[in-house]
Amino acid sequence: MESLYEHVGKEGALRRTISVWYASVLRDPQLHPLFGEGRPTHVDHLTAFFAEVFGGPTRFTDELGGFPALADAHRGKRITEEQRRRFIELFLLAADETDLPDDEPFRHALAGYLEFGTEVAVVNSHATSEAELHPCQEVPRWSW
Repeated sequence: MESLYEHVGKEGALRRTISVWYASVLRDPQLHPLFGEGRPTHVDHLTAFFAEVFGGPTRFTDELGGFPALADAHRGKRITEEQRRRFIELFLLAADETDLPDDEPFRHALAGYLEFGTEVAVVNSHATSEAELHPCQEVPRWSW
């Protein structure tokens, strides 16, 4: 069965979507406080992360610090439910803008992952100890 990574158009399609999404969060008054002025490596790292989540290469884990680096990036951010919802909204708008597949099975899988991933980020952003981190402590592999 084709992976989500293959279905989406692999790394190039993910990078285009994440680039559009990232520019939008840096401009967004609700999300800007979480991202500040941005980091030059964020698009590359998030592209590698989504590629791995969707069944592509494992570069995020193998070369970019894996899940521990992601959990550390969220610590202390204290992400609100409103910010979580806005993150998803802007990501789905970027998916539309960059012509990611719009078939129902893919969009259902994408929305499902965004819900799950942002919930993990919220929990980790409020954690004050290792014991309070979300139980998911590795890059998930999402599928249909």
